[in-house]
Amino acid sequence: MVLVVTCEHGGNSIPEEFLPVFHDARDALASHRGYDPGALELAREFARTFDAPLLFETRSRLLIELNRTLGHPRIFSEFSRRLPKAVQDRLIEEIYEPYRQSVIDRVSTSLQAGPVLHLSVHSFTPVMKEKIRRTEIGILFDPASPLEASVARKWKAALRRTFSDLVIEFNRPYRGTSDGLTTALRKKFAGQNYAGIELEVNQKFPLEGGSRWETLMTGITTSLDPCLNVD
Repeated sequence: MVLVVTCEHGGNSIPEEFLPVFHDARDALASHRGYDPGALELAREFARTFDAPLLFETRSRLLIELNRTLGHPRIFSEFSRRLPKAVQDRLIEEIYEPYRQSVIDRVSTSLQAGPVLHLSVHSFTPVMKEKIRRTEIGILFDPASPLEASVARKWKAALRRTFSDLVIEFNRPYRGTSDGLTTALRKKFAGQNYAGIELEVNQKFPLEGGSRWETLMTGITTSLDPCLNVD
């Protein structure tokens, strides 16, 4: 399979012109709400290991949410909802649509060479609504897609061989069929050899950093290798 790597929540930067509406968003920007800690670092590891294209965004999801469909109630945060509609429309035109189109174009080109695995790399907060999440690595996919299901099963098995002590789950802490970039591209490339897998890693690992995170990144990345062979 041809690998295409994306990272929609790679950073928490805010362009200078929008700083006034984010004057009270410092804590939110530094938290999981502002970006996915460790996600871009891991995405770059995949790209280096497999010599794969990487598309990413480092402007904060609190400015505009690239992993939601247009019209979704959370495409703009409580901060960016303060912006005039004309400015919101410009964010869609200048950030959202170019990013989405760049991913579509890359996948479309890659499909000419064979089946494509689109790996969307994310991380998630260890605690949500005062509840500790037990998931440590989540593989999100559509169970109705034979190609995605095959990749997911192989990858989970490979990860368990590498990390027998970790909680590795399918479609946790989110459903693989919920609104998102891979879900949209499944519809866009329906009937073609497109597999969209969203990887979710518990942020406790990148936030702790150190050798444990380095080892985890290496193991997660290399474990994907046998999954790129199509049965």
